[in-house]
Amino acid sequence: MTTQLILVLALLVAAIAMFIMNKPRMDAVGLLMIVLLPFTGALTINEALAGFADSSVVLLAALFVVGEGLVRTGTAQRIGDLLNDKAGDSATRMLVLLMIAGAGLGAFMSSTAVVAIFIPVVLRICRNSGAAPSQLMMPLSVAALISGMMTLVATAPNLVVAAELVRQGHPGFSFFAFTPFGLPILVLAIGYMLFARRMLPDRRPPGTDSHRAPSLRDWVSAYGLHGRAYRVRIGADSPLVGKRLDQLSMRKEGVNILAIERQRRFAVDVIRPSGTTELGADDVLLLDVRVAPDRMRELREEYRVANLPLVDGDYFLDRSQEIGMIEAIVPPDSPLVGRTVLEARIRGEHRLTVIGLRHRQEVAGLDLLEEKLKAGDTLLLTGFWSDIRKLQADGRTLVVMNLPAEHAELLPAAGRMPQAVAILALTVGLMISGWVTNVHAALIGCLLMGLFRCVDMDSAYRSISWKTLVLIVGMLPFSIALQRTGGVDLAAEAVLSLAGAASTRVLLGVIFVITAMLGLFISNTATAVLMAPVALAVAADVGASPYPFAMIVALAASAAFMTPVSSPVNTLVVGPGNYSFGDFVKVGVPFTIVVMLVCVLLVPIVLPP
Repeated sequence: MTTQLILVLALLVAAIAMFIMNKPRMDAVGLLMIVLLPFTGALTINEALAGFADSSVVLLAALFVVGEGLVRTGTAQRIGDLLNDKAGDSATRMLVLLMIAGAGLGAFMSSTAVVAIFIPVVLRICRNSGAAPSQLMMPLSVAALISGMMTLVATAPNLVVAAELVRQGHPGFSFFAFTPFGLPILVLAIGYMLFARRMLPDRRPPGTDSHRAPSLRDWVSAYGLHGRAYRVRIGADSPLVGKRLDQLSMRKEGVNILAIERQRRFAVDVIRPSGTTELGADDVLLLDVRVAPDRMRELREEYRVANLPLVDGDYFLDRSQEIGMIEAIVPPDSPLVGRTVLEARIRGEHRLTVIGLRHRQEVAGLDLLEEKLKAGDTLLLTGFWSDIRKLQADGRTLVVMNLPAEHAELLPAAGRMPQAVAILALTVGLMISGWVTNVHAALIGCLLMGLFRCVDMDSAYRSISWKTLVLIVGMLPFSIALQRTGGVDLAAEAVLSLAGAASTRVLLGVIFVITAMLGLFISNTATAVLMAPVALAVAADVGASPYPFAMIVALAASAAFMTPVSSPVNTLVVGPGNYSFGDFVKVGVPFTIVVMLVCVLLVPIVLPP
């Protein structure tokens, strides 16, 4: 063992110790290794910094941006809503659909982001169904981890292992090379979690409901808005065609136009109504109506508009990304005190429509426009979120009391979901086709997300996990240093001596166990950086193909089920699921053994050694 190898191993042990203690943070450890490794003499400073130009690092950064586009446009959230609708009241169906959706979405974007997206969805489902979050949060984290076994770009360890293959002169893995292993493991995971959920405690985080914000649906019920919402389409022969809103007297009839839906080539625009807005044929009007049903039928015939069903069944809840509600109190010194709602001209001043009024606990009826406002009255206002935010900043005539729960779920790029899905499909298609390299395809997708305004520059930079990238860049030089100083060969010999003259499957099993155990203490990305060259060296020593050995490292790096600190995915669900350390050990250890057996069985079949 040379002096250089001793120094490199000492730095490696120090890095692992710092990872275990989590002091300093992981990216700081990576930078520290970049600085210290050249002092061992095993590599130059330029070689230590070469990771910043590594294609796998650039690919990962670009994929973070593509994933952010899916989040900002509501693509991921829409999947969660569909999941809620399809599952109904069945806890079993919910668990199955949740795991399929989590693994499927995580195959194309960050698994950590997938869990972050689905946590509020799961909590909402649990509130509605009365189920405990602890019954669904761990299945969600398991599915997100398995998503890393689905595609090349699903998780950083896959990219690291593929890059190591290329670095050693072999073609890298194809986009779907991981799928034959991920799909059967997902099926087993679903079956296992249906059984293992019985081992999970029925724990509910304290105070989950006591501080819950009211939802739009709550306000619809509290203010008696049922039956007041109408969606109507203007016919070609309607007298409204070509008219401006300030030429109409619909408001005097008790009909408020809250928004206008106008069909474009690829999307539907939701337009804020103003006096100068000109109506056209096929425009869809979202109306708040304070007239009797018989009078409403007469108005529909008079204006020749067709009644359309409400998409969400209640007060335009399907348009909650564009149109919101807010509760505001009339303060004692407000100039609105003593005026009627109509005289207050709130719509003219703030572009918000008063749709509900409450004097203490008494809710005003259909004649609320004639109600005189008193200090302490609560108004329910509706309008575009941008106008609601302006009212929040004003605070002179009205004091904002409550924002609905939906406000936290607003999407910055709502309405651009078709573009985001098309860009994702194009990016994946380019990767599969091989017309361009994976990193080139991801950069094209990244730029298209910006071009179609699914992301902006600030959100793109924020979406990149710089901590992860710096960690990878800092650990990559260890691979070069260990190879040059003989450390990789030494580790390969240790694996071979441990396994003896065993079969390929036994060797793969030993590598899986070492990788999984190492992943208990350091991140799965750092584990892949360290174990990939060792696995390839073992393959070379026994004269086998490098691919099954590289694949087993990638799969083992994603099998981080055993502790809550094995992966950020697990850490995210600890709080919402109210889990203990032992819950992960109890459920994760047996399943890790199952995954190891499946991988050791399948890998040599799909990738013959």
